[in-house]
Amino acid sequence: MRYEVQRFANGLTLATAPMPHMASVSVGLWVAVGGRFEPTELNGASHFIEHMLFKGTARRNAHEISQAVEGIGGYLNAFTGEENTCFYAKARADHFEHLLSVLTDMFVNSVFDPDEVHKEREVIKEELAMYLDQPQHLVHELLNEAMWPDHPLGRPLTGTKASLDRLQRKELLGFRQRNFVAPALVIAVAGNVDHARAVRAVERIASTFLPGKRPHFLQANSHQVRPVVRCARKPTSQLQLALGFRVCSRHDDRRFALRLLNTILGENASSRLFQVLREEHGLVYCIHSSVSHYDDVGCLSISAGLDSTHLDATIKLIVRELQRFGEEAITPRDLRHARDYLIGQMDLGLESTDNQMMWLGEQILGYGKVIPPEEIKRRIYEVRASEVRKAARDFIRADRVTATIVSPLSKANGLAKSLQSLQ
Repeated sequence: MRYEVQRFANGLTLATAPMPHMASVSVGLWVAVGGRFEPTELNGASHFIEHMLFKGTARRNAHEISQAVEGIGGYLNAFTGEENTCFYAKARADHFEHLLSVLTDMFVNSVFDPDEVHKEREVIKEELAMYLDQPQHLVHELLNEAMWPDHPLGRPLTGTKASLDRLQRKELLGFRQRNFVAPALVIAVAGNVDHARAVRAVERIASTFLPGKRPHFLQANSHQVRPVVRCARKPTSQLQLALGFRVCSRHDDRRFALRLLNTILGENASSRLFQVLREEHGLVYCIHSSVSHYDDVGCLSISAGLDSTHLDATIKLIVRELQRFGEEAITPRDLRHARDYLIGQMDLGLESTDNQMMWLGEQILGYGKVIPPEEIKRRIYEVRASEVRKAARDFIRADRVTATIVSPLSKANGLAKSLQSLQ
């Protein structure tokens, strides 16, 4: 795969992944702003703006925006993260210029009609209520809040009812004008479109994006001295548990060892947590681990759903499996299987134009360049068992762990003590 990058005079960046064997093209407008860029009083602004860009421009109403892409057999969507927001579309490659035009129209010309702002606020409140009614989602919202107290990373991306009520048209337009600017914008194109064609198309619209400076965010404070435990009472049939460990940023080389550690720990059905907790002991139906990295910090999380009477046994087994990483060497077989799984998943994912477009956007915004997948594979292959063990000793510790529970229980006696043994 050949990746090419073009930077324009106003700070706008274009990244392409030509895939001439594909019939489709995926186009993403990525902006380097998300939930962690928001002050307390504007919590939820990025996500609110994401919604509003679909509600109408000077040229198209909401229905016409959808029809402009769906009417040619494509699809249109968006998402908001902690550090970026993405608006994307996919269709046959001969519609590339049209997709770019629709996305640009949404991004630049959305009118933020006051009536639409009011209606969409109520829609987002319903979205918020839906998430809060899902214990599996709520337990992770609580985990973020407990891990990153008094910081934007600890606040919900959707905002709260109170913050949504504060977000009027004036606040939304001001946030967009300050942050949705050309130096913070990446246009990612993947599919049956060559780089020269993409450059010509973007040159025609580059000047329409707002000038400004790339936004900055508040650094996260990762100081902690002991396990943190939070419980939320909810009349659920099943206890939801989440554990989070503060780990390194995406710029730290230890992230490669952590990815292998996470795969062995709980990423799939052959992982240690799944085999021990579900297959051997029958304590859970679902248990999973994942690792995420930001510009300055990261999190290794474990989540599980279980009967509340099994909490003590479950925690003891999770702690035992976590301790093994620091006490025992990873076997060559386990390391090989983890490497093959990660690289196989990467190869399968990058077969699609959608995921190639996602790769471009995430790489440019996260690292300032496109790191080829082959480089990531090489780094994964080079990780030694001793590096996985060192990563476990660096991060799987009592002074880095937070636990949250959503259940009918008012407290979880003994949980903090069990986690304290992670030394």
